[in-house]
Amino acid sequence: MKTTELKKKNAEELKEMLHTLEEEHFNLRVQKAMGQLQNSSRIRLVRKDIARVHTFLTENTATDKR
Repeated sequence: MKTTELKKKNAEELKEMLHTLEEEHFNLRVQKAMGQLQNSSRIRLVRKDIARVHTFLTENTATDKR
């Protein structure tokens, strides 16, 4: 996920994206625990995407308070 994509989204879209990413992260963790995970590097990528979305949500709320 690119940061340019995230800059274009509003807070509601970011929250929706965060929810989707957290669900995917959970599903990947379950697959890993059951030994069914094919691409283990995907967990790391999803975690980083979650962090990016959190960062942009924080930035949006900081600029809204000004």
